[in-house]
Amino acid sequence: MSEVQKQVDEMEALAKGNERDRRELEQAQARATLSLANIPSELLENMALFLRLVRTVLSEYDDGVRKTFDRLLADSIASASKVDQSKDEVAFHDAIDVIKAMDLDAATMLTRAFAAYFHLANICEESYRVHALRNRERDVPITEASDPINDITVAYRQLVDECGRGKAIALLNRLEFHPVFTAHPTEARRKAVEGKIRRIAGLLEERGSLGGVALLENERRMLQEIDALLRTSPIAIQKPTPVEEADTVIDIFDNTLFDMVPDVYRRFDDWELGDKAGTVAPICPAFFRPGSWIGTDRDGNPNVTAKVSRRVAEKYRVHVLEKLAEATQATGRNLTLDTASTKGSDELLNLWSHQVEMSEALTQRAQAISASELHRATMIVIVARLRATIDRTADLMYEDAEAYIDDLMVVQRSLVRAGAVRTAYGPLQKLIWQAQTFGFHLVEMEFRQHSVVHSRALADIREHGRWGERGELAPMTREVLDTFRAIGSIQRRNGVNAARRYIISFTQSAQNVADVYELARLAFAHERDVPTLDVIPLFEQIEDLEGAVDTLDQIIQLDPVQRRLQETGRRLEVMLGYSDSSKDEGPTAATLVLHTTQARIAQWAEDNNIDLVLMHGRGGAVGRGGGPANRAVLSQPKGSVNCHFKLTEQGEVIFARYGNPVLASRHVESVAGATLLQSAPSIEYVNTESTAKYADLASALDRASRERYLDLLNTEGFVEWFSTVTPLSEIGLMPIGSRPAKRGLGATSLDDLRTIPWIFSWSQARINLAAWYGLGFACEEFGDLDRLKEAYAEWPLFTTFIDNIEMSLSKTDRNLGRMYLDLGDREDLAQKVLGEMDLTRRWVLAITGNEWPLQHRRILGPVIRLRLPFVNVLSLTQVLALSVLRERGDKLTPEERERFIYLILCTVSGVSAGLQNTG
Repeated sequence: MSEVQKQVDEMEALAKGNERDRRELEQAQARATLSLANIPSELLENMALFLRLVRTVLSEYDDGVRKTFDRLLADSIASASKVDQSKDEVAFHDAIDVIKAMDLDAATMLTRAFAAYFHLANICEESYRVHALRNRERDVPITEASDPINDITVAYRQLVDECGRGKAIALLNRLEFHPVFTAHPTEARRKAVEGKIRRIAGLLEERGSLGGVALLENERRMLQEIDALLRTSPIAIQKPTPVEEADTVIDIFDNTLFDMVPDVYRRFDDWELGDKAGTVAPICPAFFRPGSWIGTDRDGNPNVTAKVSRRVAEKYRVHVLEKLAEATQATGRNLTLDTASTKGSDELLNLWSHQVEMSEALTQRAQAISASELHRATMIVIVARLRATIDRTADLMYEDAEAYIDDLMVVQRSLVRAGAVRTAYGPLQKLIWQAQTFGFHLVEMEFRQHSVVHSRALADIREHGRWGERGELAPMTREVLDTFRAIGSIQRRNGVNAARRYIISFTQSAQNVADVYELARLAFAHERDVPTLDVIPLFEQIEDLEGAVDTLDQIIQLDPVQRRLQETGRRLEVMLGYSDSSKDEGPTAATLVLHTTQARIAQWAEDNNIDLVLMHGRGGAVGRGGGPANRAVLSQPKGSVNCHFKLTEQGEVIFARYGNPVLASRHVESVAGATLLQSAPSIEYVNTESTAKYADLASALDRASRERYLDLLNTEGFVEWFSTVTPLSEIGLMPIGSRPAKRGLGATSLDDLRTIPWIFSWSQARINLAAWYGLGFACEEFGDLDRLKEAYAEWPLFTTFIDNIEMSLSKTDRNLGRMYLDLGDREDLAQKVLGEMDLTRRWVLAITGNEWPLQHRRILGPVIRLRLPFVNVLSLTQVLALSVLRERGDKLTPEERERFIYLILCTVSGVSAGLQNTG
């Protein structure tokens, strides 16, 4: 029994003997339990509070389960603390014995309790970060001489210093941050669980201002929510449909984006304009451009059809119009400025006359409400027109969002002319920013399909005729044509920007782009009905990335591309895939090849007068290009950003980055600031010079890491072994996304396996192989530690890469990893993996100068160390359950097998939430 467990038992006995002080004693007991986890003091009290409440709920459920919970948590904290290695081993094996001794029902409830407590720990961490940000900002006055907290302001001022104000403003006006939300299945948390987490977070937030009975009521409501959280299955009953997946975007939009984004714009103006902010025209452009693949990503997902895309687009359209109508009504309701004090401009009178011509009934009702308040009356009609746009009432509806924004700006200019500048540039400006950001589409939907599907569809059409005159067209061909018709329909209803991008997976030649334009033309009888398309090549595999420039040379010669370049000011989007390149050749080689490819494409764009936008297909995990986005932006080659940064956001990363308004604001400001700053001459110089200086190092690491990685993957029996030692098959059973885990060819080849389950499985096994394998060997082959340390200090790309690897290693656990690898009965493969993990860890720590991963990361290090004890219990439960399935699965009854799988799925849900960026 650990020392921590002894403390817990002693204090529990004391609590029983003194009922009056029970709550205070239990809180102290919770603090004692957590003390060895090295938690920052600001976190400790809230963590202890939630631990106390979970223990209360567990005692009410089953006091025996509560005692087991206490013992496992104490053992896990002692094991994770690594203060005394001998005691750590004792605690680890004690935890194994405890879990093995439990029956299946108790193990399942313990798993749910730890997963629930982990969600609560995450709430504490989030609250800690929010308060830290607020305290930091509170202590800095907004003056011209002060150091701004706002990253966009920092970047802008540096550009002013380096380039002059005129160039800085021009770059600011080009700024675009374009996150594209996807439905890739790495968010293993149910929507029902998310709702409870939000309510508990709200209760914690309000707790600091309460006392007396109100504080007791707050705690009662917390207990109520925690009890419900514990009793709610973490596993959804069925997979979501693509239409239901769209609720992820709508949820984030409602809870965060709609109000947070204009607040980000305003915060920049506050820093730059000071007292003038909100009384003069804004400086900050509406640079946030959200996109989505949900309901449109067809690559390997048969559940996404043209009909689904139409339904999702309509869902977005109606929702954003309703929100804009509510916001417009609220803004207009406060425009009670009468004609005597605030005379309407001639332009406003003309708009009112136009509204009268459009509908006398509407204007008469508006006048009856606001007889002498022309600005308010005009807004009342604008609201009515928005509602008519929802219903598609032809006589009253707005043709597009631009027409609606034009009306708002007429009202704004009239208010300015009359001297009501605070109203004009205050609430009305926020509404204009919201309309400019979200339009009538909410997100810009992007369609994606595999290049082979297009070539097969064209072959089918050539054989059977455009309309199937010479025989029946294949169902997939009809679906491809219907997709382009859906795009046309969405553009007519929601605007061209709602659905103009079409991405081609596995682009290998210009012909792949030509195929899309030809199919779009063949889908319509009349050319005027063909939708506007920006066809985006997606280069994913190493070979395609290395040949990207040659392919782009051919693409821009295509007639449809030439016409589109003329229409867009020679703007061209190109997408780079981080996933397949990493899975196929290893994370080190993929990182270096992607960097080289970006530099070559950027130079090609400059040579061809192309306004380049690179889209980064980054996942949350390091093996899929994950890590802090702002640092990734600053390490990009010269000319590859150009004030535009576009990336995919998915799974648990969406909730982590955009679930809380304060943290979301910080994320957006951080990435936008980096996107702006990347154009600074000093940043461009450092990236260019350091890339050239360390080209020999990059070449050596690329070659050696690729050799090591492919040696592992090409070992006979590796694929079957991988499926055995990780919960790959079980993850495929989770109802966490509409897209299948495999592209449909079987489970015997890694070529067919999607990258997400490849990475997800290794993270669940606490090895994270996909993030680092091959780097240690490559460093050992290179051998020059001083040179590696020098590169880490000077080369932004290498700094970011090593830091991300270090973060990934911080979430590994050798003892647990060993248990997973032992499931496969292949000691040769196990030794390869563990040996490379030890080697990589040793080299990464030597390069960073740390004794343990993230030692010198002030916030990230303690936070991850805080999570590990809870995650470790879930991982230990998972691997022990997997061992039963692997060793005697054929002897289990169907009911027993189902119960073991359910237990494993519960652990998967908890571990994925705990480790974050898992896919």
